[in-house]
Order: sequence, then C-alpha cells, then structure tokens
Amino acid sequence: MFSYFKLNGKNKDAFTVAFYNLENLFDTTDDPKTLDDDFTPKGKKHWNTKRYKKKIQKLGSVITQLGTEKSFFSPALVGVVEVENDSVLTDLINSKELKNEHYDFVHYESPDERGIDVALLYKKELFELISSETFPLYLEDEYGNRDYTRDILLVTGNLNGERIHVVVNHWSSRRSGEDKGESKRIKAAELATTIVNKISSENSEAKIIIMGDFNDDPTNTSVKEHLVNNSFYNPMESILDKGKGTLRHHGKWHLFDQIILSKNFFDAEPTKHSFKYAEVFDKYFLQEWKGKYRGTPFRTFVGKRYQGGFSDHFPVYVYLKKN
Repeated sequence: MFSYFKLNGKNKDAFTVAFYNLENLFDTTDDPKTLDDDFTPKGKKHWNTKRYKKKIQKLGSVITQLGTEKSFFSPALVGVVEVENDSVLTDLINSKELKNEHYDFVHYESPDERGIDVALLYKKELFELISSETFPLYLEDEYGNRDYTRDILLVTGNLNGERIHVVVNHWSSRRSGEDKGESKRIKAAELATTIVNKISSENSEAKIIIMGDFNDDPTNTSVKEHLVNNSFYNPMESILDKGKGTLRHHGKWHLFDQIILSKNFFDAEPTKHSFKYAEVFDKYFLQEWKGKYRGTPFRTFVGKRYQGGFSDHFPVYVYLKKN
C-alpha cells in the first residue's frame, strides 16, 4: 500500500500537506485569562520582542521549505499547534519568509489553561476554504474537576477543486507520565472518531486527513485502536519502524506528530489527489549539532535556558499527487 513516486526535479502536480508543533508560539503580552506569564518580558523565560521575532522568522523559514524537494509550491496546508492567538498567526504568515506565499489561517480560541490552540494555515491559491468548526474535548482531572484542554478543529475546503476535510488535534501531554494521560488521549481519539464518522455519514466517499500532535506513537493504543480504523491508513507507522521520529525522550525516538489519511487517497482517479509518501522534515539545520542532544530538535528553550532554536518537534509532511 505504501507507494513512492520518483520525480526528476519538481512537479507542478505534487502538493504538500504538513503538520508542525511550533513549541509555545506566544506573543510578549500577558493574557490575564491564561497561564502565559512565563512568556512575558518579566516572566521566568524573559520572553521579549527580539526573541519572539527571531522565532517567527525561524518557523517561517521552515514552513516555506516543507515538501519543496518535489513540489513547486510551499505546503498547501499546514496544521499547527501551540499557538497563542490570531496575532501570532498573523505575524507568522506576514513574516518576510511567508508573506509572498499568500497564506491565510483558521483558528479558534480554545479553553486550554495555558492559552495554546490548534490552527490550520492554507495557501489561498491552492485551497478554497468552505467551512470550519471546533469541537471541545471534555476531560476531568483526578479530583473530578474540568481539565481544560485544546479543542479539535475541523476544516473543510477544496484543494485544487477537490473537497477535503482536515481534522487538527493536539492531545494531552505525557508530562505526568504515559499511563496517567493515556485515558485522556483515548477520549480525544474517540472525539476525533466521532467527527470523522459524522463526515462519513454525510458522504461515504469523503476524503479526510487527520493530523496532529497526539503525544502517542502510531503504535500506541489511542492511535492504533481508537483512531485508525479500516477506512484509514497511517503512513507514520512505517516511518517509526525505521527508527525515525519527531522528538527523542530518554534516548528513544517518538513520532507523536502524525498525518493519517482515509484510504480513498490511494484511488488514482483522474483530477483527484492520491497519496504518494510521508516524511519527517529533520534537516541538519533543525538539529542540535553537538552534545548529548545531538541530532534532536533544536529547541527554543531547554527548561528555562534560552536556546534560540526552532521547536522541540520536527515537522512532518505528506506528498499528494493530482492525477
């Protein structure tokens, strides 16, 4: 099922769909409604305008390169997470690196306690936005209190004239340990599945892309058993099998960042998009180049220490070819 296509140079019929955890893309202004105090000039991380602008520039430079080995275009769609608000997304798409790529975005404020949300960037010349909707995820902590987290975002539009549905996720972290957060990630998977089932009930031929930082690998229960059913294919599982990932923890690579496609992306219908292959964008300039973290993502911060890097995750992308 996993198909490859070989191109001599770039192809005008190849299009990239990407996902990138931007690692705490906060502005420098304190939002009294969220726990963003660390990312202010007086906060623990001494987050200031110079550091913010540098991060915007670095992230823009990465996004504009995703998939351009084969495609003439910067990514048609880029799911992003850990963004604070519309303001940071506006700064990103208007940055020197991206302003000529003509991106717009879909974003909703979510109830996450830290104030980080999910969003979708889309290239206006390739993708026509039709509708969008956000779905809140209800979770509880160990005391039965509401655990406010990110919503799941659904965006529907026409990619080169073909109707596509994109579901963007950012599931609960493993900060308290893998086992403690597993039930929350399973609930997120169940909500995502409910969204997908609703789309499929209205159109059994619907083309659907599920993407996100799942904080679980393709082989973990939440993804393998509660999200990827017989109608979907997860190309990230074979990438993980090769020992590649988007972040490394305790010496082990993980592939929390994934793009999952409905199997009808393998139908080579005329004028339609078909899946070709998936990849982790782990170029050398995105990596730590020395020390014990050599080869891992070059982060903005390690703890409270400012590194000036890109993100603590590598981005991922898939190639689609218009037949």
